[in-house]
This record gives sequence, C-alpha cells and structure tokens, in this order.
Amino acid sequence: MTPTSTRRTVLAAAVAAVLAFGAISQASAQSAAERAQQRRAEREAAKADKGEKKKEDAFPNATRKEPSTKASAKATPKLQKMMKLYDADKAAEARAMADEILGNESFNAYDRSFAAQIAAQIAYESDDSNAAIAYLDKALSLNGLDNNGHYNAMLMKAQLQLQEDKYPEGLATIDQFLSETKSQNPEHLVIKGNALYRMEKYPEAAAVLKQAIDATPEPRADWQQLLMAAYAESGQADQAIAMAEKVAAKSPNDKRAQMNLVAVYLQSDKYDQAAATLEKLRAAGQFTEDKDYRQLYATYLNSEGKEKQAAVVIKEGLDKGILKPDHQAYLALAQSYYFSDQPIPAIDAYKKAAPLDDDGETYLNLARLLWQEDRIPEAKEAAKQAIAKGLKKPDDAKKILALPAK
Repeated sequence: MTPTSTRRTVLAAAVAAVLAFGAISQASAQSAAERAQQRRAEREAAKADKGEKKKEDAFPNATRKEPSTKASAKATPKLQKMMKLYDADKAAEARAMADEILGNESFNAYDRSFAAQIAAQIAYESDDSNAAIAYLDKALSLNGLDNNGHYNAMLMKAQLQLQEDKYPEGLATIDQFLSETKSQNPEHLVIKGNALYRMEKYPEAAAVLKQAIDATPEPRADWQQLLMAAYAESGQADQAIAMAEKVAAKSPNDKRAQMNLVAVYLQSDKYDQAAATLEKLRAAGQFTEDKDYRQLYATYLNSEGKEKQAAVVIKEGLDKGILKPDHQAYLALAQSYYFSDQPIPAIDAYKKAAPLDDDGETYLNLARLLWQEDRIPEAKEAAKQAIAKGLKKPDDAKKILALPAK
C-alpha cells in the first residue's frame, strides 16, 4: 500500500465511525422487565386518577364514528378475570384468557377488541412483537374500542412494524392513523418521518421531520439527528450543516451534538471546520474514546499540509493510552511523520507498525524509507521481513536486497 492510499483508507474508516446520527426507531427498546415495571407504574397512576376526571378525548378531530358498544354482561366476568391476572403479572394466564375471549364469537366487538388489545400489550412486554402486531390487527378489525383505544392501538402497530423492519407496512399504518385522526402531534409526525427515512425516501422524510421539529419548542435530540441525516442523505448539505451548527451552538458541552456537526462537515468535505470542532472537544478534555483520536487525525490527514498536526494528535492519544496501539494507528503516525518531513520518527513508527500488519507491505514501506535514508543494511533486513511475511509484488523488496553493500 502506498503512503497516499494508506491515508485515504485511514480517513474512510474514521469518517464512517463518526456518523453518530441515523435512523431512530420510535418503538421502545426497553426490556420486557422494564416494560412490565413501567406498566405497573402507569396502572397505579391510573388508579389514583380514577373517578377524579373524565377521560380526555385524545383524538377530537378523528373521522371515525366512535362505537357505543360496551362490555357485555356475558363477557364481563371473563374480562374481569383477565384483568386481575394481568394486574397480578400473570402474563401467560392473562393471555390465555384473552385468547379464549377472542375465540368466542358470541361476545360483542368491544369484548373481543379489548381482549385483543390486552393480549397485544402482554405479547409486547414479552418481546413477541409479531404476535403483538397480530393482536393489534384483530383489535382494529373488530372495531369495538373507543377512539382513544382504537387509535392508540393503530399507533402502537405502526411503531412495532418499524421496529420489526416492516417499513412499507409501518408507513401505511401511520398514514392511515394521520389521515383518520387529523393529528398534527409532532411525536406522530416523527414516526412517519422515521418510516420514510428507513425506506430511503429522504426528501419526504426531511419535510415531515422539519414540520414536527418546527412545531416543538424543545425538540428531542434524536429527532434532530434524524432530520440532519435525512438532509445529508438527500443532498441538502447546507440545511444539514445549518441545523447541526444551531444544535451544537445551543449545546456546546454536548459531545454528541458536536460530533454530529463534525459528521455533516465531513460529508461536505469541510475538513477545516470539522478539525476545528474536534480540536475544541480535545481542548475541553472530551477525547475519551479511541474513535475520537482516530477521527481527528484522519481529518488532518485528509487536509492539505496538516500531517504534522495529525502526528501530534496520534502521539497524544497513544501516550494517554486512549488510542489503541494497533497497526492502523502506528501506520498513520508513520505516514504523518513521513509527509511532514520527519524521517527518523517515521522510521520508528514504521518499526512498530510493521509487525502488526497482516502481510509484508508495511515492512516494505519501512525498507524503502530506510533505503532513502541510506541505511542500507537495515533496509535489507526490512525487505527480508517483508518477503517473509508475504507480498503480492515482491520485486521492490528484491531490488533492495540486491543493493550493493556499503
């Protein structure tokens, strides 16, 4: 590998590592235990509110005519038993009772819809998302719930479909939800934006996500990251940079916000701005991970005449024990010294990098440099090591071995 191609490889690896933003799943990533604990807390809160106020209509503009059907006298004992089991965290028995209610066609639409809704929640809490989606389909098709229950079931279905990588299905569900409820809730719009992003419909995703963020006084960080990603992927680099700069300026101590700004700078080949942002983090003591140092030195190596700065960064990372002393790091250090006209430390770095290489190419670069410095015996020894470790084209190493002794 030539010095130039090495620089490009190092940069590509580091740029890929810094892209902190990306598609954000709107479905909960909680564990089953965490979800069960949350459910218990919500249930206790609901009990505390019981009888104190009328249930709020969450979807006042919905086009669906809310059914008036309530629990039937025939099904009520079984529904009560199902809920007692559910409240007692006896999930398997509660789900079995829900299945029994669902299978009884003599029960009305509300009875069976409600049972399907509870079964969906149990399945979700058990990390069985596909079963939860199937139960939600039943609840929706039976059409027996009030608007709050019906549309919350539809919303949950859309989230779970995205979680299970069913992007077209999830988009269709959230589109139906938004069409029927007329909701302009930013949280609902973000679900649609997420679905569009995952389907690689980046301009459409950006438009929806911007609408959601503009309607929110304090938008969530993951929403902003998703919009930046949508802008970047759709070629709207200026918008991505403007947004990233705004977020970073508002949160100067937020490392993730600063790294997102670095990412959009790099995607637009703005290496000087990316390096300046990274240097602020380094000066503030926020370089705590191996990838931090790799990103900065790679950025310098891709900038004209910044090899000396790259060498300083690499050496600091190695000295602090944060940058992993692997082949890539030592090779980048050797290249940084080489391109900044510091042959002696470059040789030392090559000597550390060469034994860590998978083949003999680094030994061959070491041999070339030693030859340039007129250190022929050492150059020949490095050439031997290169051939021993394996070279695709060993001719250069053989030429060095054939040099006359001095």
